[in-house]
Amino acid sequence: METNDPLLKPFQLKGLTLKNRVISTSHEPAYAEDGLPTLRYQLYHEEKARGGIALTMFGGGTLVAPDTPAAYGNLYAGDDRIVPHFRELARRTHEYGAATMCQITHLGRRTSNYQGDWLPVIAPSPVREAAHRAFPKTMEDWDIKRVVKAYGAAAARCREGDLDGIEIEAYGHLLDSFWTPTINRRTDEYGGTLKNRMRFSLEVLEEIRRQVGDDYIVGVRMSFDEDVEGGIQFDEGLRIGEILVGTGMIDFISVIRGHVDSNEGLSNVIPNMGTPQAPYLEFSGEVKRHFDLPVMHAARINDVATARYAVKEGLLDLVGMTRAHFADPHIVAKIIRGEEDQIRPCVGAGYCIDRIYGEGEALCLHNPATGRERNLPQVITTSGGPYRRVVVVGAGPAGLEAARVCAGRGHNVLLMEASHLHGGQVNLAARLDRRKEILGITDWLFDQCQRLKVETRFDCYADADAVKQASPDLVLIATGGVPSVGRLSTGENLAVTSWDILSGSVPIKKNVLFYDDNGQHAGASCAEFLAESGCNLEYLSPEMMIAPDIGGTNHPAYLRSLYGNEVAISLNQRLTEISREDDGLTATLYSEYTKKMTNRRIDQVVVDHGTLPADDLYFELKPDSSNQGEVDQASLLGGEPQSVVNNPSGAFQLFRLGDAVNSRNIHAAIYDALRLCFVI
Repeated sequence: METNDPLLKPFQLKGLTLKNRVISTSHEPAYAEDGLPTLRYQLYHEEKARGGIALTMFGGGTLVAPDTPAAYGNLYAGDDRIVPHFRELARRTHEYGAATMCQITHLGRRTSNYQGDWLPVIAPSPVREAAHRAFPKTMEDWDIKRVVKAYGAAAARCREGDLDGIEIEAYGHLLDSFWTPTINRRTDEYGGTLKNRMRFSLEVLEEIRRQVGDDYIVGVRMSFDEDVEGGIQFDEGLRIGEILVGTGMIDFISVIRGHVDSNEGLSNVIPNMGTPQAPYLEFSGEVKRHFDLPVMHAARINDVATARYAVKEGLLDLVGMTRAHFADPHIVAKIIRGEEDQIRPCVGAGYCIDRIYGEGEALCLHNPATGRERNLPQVITTSGGPYRRVVVVGAGPAGLEAARVCAGRGHNVLLMEASHLHGGQVNLAARLDRRKEILGITDWLFDQCQRLKVETRFDCYADADAVKQASPDLVLIATGGVPSVGRLSTGENLAVTSWDILSGSVPIKKNVLFYDDNGQHAGASCAEFLAESGCNLEYLSPEMMIAPDIGGTNHPAYLRSLYGNEVAISLNQRLTEISREDDGLTATLYSEYTKKMTNRRIDQVVVDHGTLPADDLYFELKPDSSNQGEVDQASLLGGEPQSVVNNPSGAFQLFRLGDAVNSRNIHAAIYDALRLCFVI
């Protein structure tokens, strides 16, 4: 296909012709089973191939040896069990013309002594990594020989598995540990001079080439500037690159800037919303100008315009839109069809990466079908009839997704919203300037509803009569929730909520106690909003840390603001009561550990305790519904239509979604709507 679009031009990578310049770089979604890329893992990559991507890379640290246990759901290529799974994954992606490569690594110290086989964690020197907290054993000569052979054997399994190439992960893992003087404190032939520090890596490369041959594609992902005192600086990073390229044993470079041995470092390597788009593109360009070798790079390149600019200006050869493909795996297909305006945007929420380190699987805040391709569609198709009259009440994430999916199925949809605009609680989240991009979620959903001709009524406070007058066959209640302050022994009426603060309906006073009994973004965002206002703030939490449900790439941004504004942080204490005294308030706190009460004299108490369902309309309509609001969970989980009939005289089916059920997050709300509605 002839095209002037730089993104759609083919690229020759050694003996492999890539059909365009858009790739998904190596990452680990933690979908593996027993270290193997089974069906869920395969379908995730197959969907990107179906969507037109040129190269999908996987195994964001596929492990080569038993003493590198999985730290975040890693694949394991230390034995032959993985080969058939490689072949099946490759078959699926090759069917759509996409190339497939695997990243192999030894994590070194970036894992735990207390996982897998409980073997000692190894590193060039016994320098602990802050993020994973293991104290590594210094590698002996036999460890080095053993690991070198393990790299080669893993690479051979990738080739045997019909993969198009491999990438060796260096930065933050074992290879990079040898390069970095802050970690490598050896005095033997593997330490000291740069030549010595590179010795292990060259031995690894030599063994890989011995086992896969010279014609197989082998690349390296490395940090050219660790951006940390004592670490690899750019000049030395270039020298390391020169040594690697000079061997003639690598075919591409994947460019990284930064370090990942702390949450702060990781949050900069994988930047989230509130940071500049594509912050390291120019850095990538500097590397590319230095080497006559294909360069790929990914870091918050989440829109087509930026990706196109990067390729056109020669800042890279292959543009990594990894998280962007979590949000929409069909980016390239939409570019080809002239539907760029319909690409579901990545808003940089970091929900995907943070879940890997927390709950154990990557999920997109915006797109619940990603990672669930076995059960949920990425593309909504018409039902073929009979077509129904659907009334959706509430235009937050759950309501918008329900309206989008039902309209995409061909149904006649009426969307009723009490406010003058769409978005629901997302509009509150966006009150924190740093998180304004989150509006991209509900803006996209609303745009899709408009495209699908959903009838939308704003400033419409729907009561039961208004719903019934619309003659619905199906009613979906997505009315959200109302803020809760939890249960205090006295003084609940003296507290204000995070909603009051973020909406601006209550002015911020001078001395503020913020009580976060939620532990998610809602609370932390309010705390940051308060801190940035200039008030004297104490952040109180009953947990061992603030906002425990926020992951490692998001936490640092909050902490930078809180510490920068000298916020006092108090943990392991509960707010029990509030009383008025003179012209101020007294808050009483209780510690389960000391069994003691303490008091705070402040001007204002702000509480985030999640939400309570705004469910009056649901219960008003419930007696007139055919199913009495009941959800057949077996059908829901099995992807089957809801068929419960408890009231044969009922005029419509009735369901509620998202916060109208209980306090949930954006992903859960959209997921509720998608899995219920895609079979209607």
